[in-house]
Amino acid sequence: MDFTIRPALPEEYAPLGDLTVQVYLADGLLDYGEEDPYIPTLRDVAGRAATSEVLVAVDGGQLLGGVTFALHGTPQAQVSRPGEAEFRALAIAPFGRGRGAGEALVRACVDRARAAGCTGVALSTQHMMHSAHRIYERLGFVRTPERDWNPLADRDDLLLLTYVLTL
Repeated sequence: MDFTIRPALPEEYAPLGDLTVQVYLADGLLDYGEEDPYIPTLRDVAGRAATSEVLVAVDGGQLLGGVTFALHGTPQAQVSRPGEAEFRALAIAPFGRGRGAGEALVRACVDRARAAGCTGVALSTQHMMHSAHRIYERLGFVRTPERDWNPLADRDDLLLLTYVLTL
């Protein structure tokens, strides 16, 4: 591995927020483009870091990507159940893809969940995030359609898929 996984530094919050937004836009994951109401949430790395752990993949001084790790019951946890952890906002810059940074960030979340005594790790994902799905399945996550959910009550077309890894 030619990069490092570690907690994000405060001076990396804004750049990671920008990177996350740009990745979501470039990958077509935001329905309303630059006007999407989810953009402020993606940019708010400092807010996520205040209640959970934000991890980054870095190569020297270059930010390759990041993820937010949260324990059940914390503000960032959306689909985890008691005893589980979850992660969200996983984003890898285009120049960081194909190097294993996404998988390494997921593994770091799994390691943190184990260290915290969790029984599982849950996540939400969009239908079109096929590369991420392959990582999750390769690491042993299984689809849990009974947990699929819609974060916006007024949008019938936005169903998030869920996966869980039992530890």
